[in-house]
Amino acid sequence: MRSQPPKVTVHVIKKGSHRTKFGGCATMVRMDDIDSAIVRELQRDARQTNRELARRLNIAPSTCLERVRALRARGVITGYRATVDLRTLNRPVQALLAIRIRPLGREVIERFKKFLTSLPEVLSVYVVAGGDDFLVHVAVPDVDRLHALLMDQIFKRREVVDCRSSFIYQHVANDVIEPLPPNGA
Repeated sequence: MRSQPPKVTVHVIKKGSHRTKFGGCATMVRMDDIDSAIVRELQRDARQTNRELARRLNIAPSTCLERVRALRARGVITGYRATVDLRTLNRPVQALLAIRIRPLGREVIERFKKFLTSLPEVLSVYVVAGGDDFLVHVAVPDVDRLHALLMDQIFKRREVVDCRSSFIYQHVANDVIEPLPPNGA
């Protein structure tokens, strides 16, 4: 199995920008072609040296380093991380939990988010609109552990009124996230 290079977490949210009521961002950070190429290359391989990155982009290493630092300072590059194989961590079974809670309110949502992120089985939590209030990605050793998580943790919470689980058979993701053009462009 080929080892995966660490990935770069990329957000185009400018520090101090305001979120819309649906979680969007009111402003987008402007990036030129070189910035976009740097972000793209770092998403492909965040372990490459500055010199390697500069060579790939055909720019001077000092320019490359300055650009990477500026992208970090502007909040475009928010961190670096390693991608791991969940099976090697005894988490071969993955599921998405669609959870509804009541009463809906900021305090209840924040408290429930804090609860969910404290559970070791939880990989990520999404607060969503629509029929459900939360989508929760979990990874566990087996179906019995998922059942125990649901019965002993999730359903014991008073605010939970419904929870559906869907097993994940396959998961694919884009390794490189490109900026989208602004509306109307």
